Amino acid sequence: MRIYADTSIFGGVFDLEFSVASNEFFVEVDNGKFNLVTSAVVEAEIEPAPEDVKLLFAKYAKRAEVSEVNKDILDLRSQYIDTGIVTAKSLDDALHVAIATVSECDLIVSWNFKHIVHYDKIPKYNAVNILNGYKKIGIYSPLEVINYEN
Repeated sequence: MRIYADTSIFGGVFDLEFSVASNEFFVEVDNGKFNLVTSAVVEAEIEPAPEDVKLLFAKYAKRAEVSEVNKDILDLRSQYIDTGIVTAKSLDDALHVAIATVSECDLIVSWNFKHIVHYDKIPKYNAVNILNGYKKIGIYSPLEVINYEN
């Protein structure tokens, strides 16, 4: 399963509220349950982050697929904005969804409950995806994808 992890997942490892689920997500990546996909956008967003977040990203970027932004991704991001799913203030959030979609990921994991993992936005992202010839994508928090049997 190809899973796109946005910036919040890497930072979540070091955030008290999100650390347990974020760490478990990366344990499952380490165990081969997920094929990790991230992007140059995540890399740029992590640049000003604390050193421990940068080191964690660097560790996983070495073995993850790191997607680059291209015209198809920018066009899809524009569709999300033009249809009002998010405003232009949330360009990078829309960009994460577009990258994951065009990169044919099965899921996106994020802690961004305002602009990405939101009950009202998920079907709208997927409607735009379908209208543009892409498949639906699952959008979840790590809490919804980690294995609770461990």
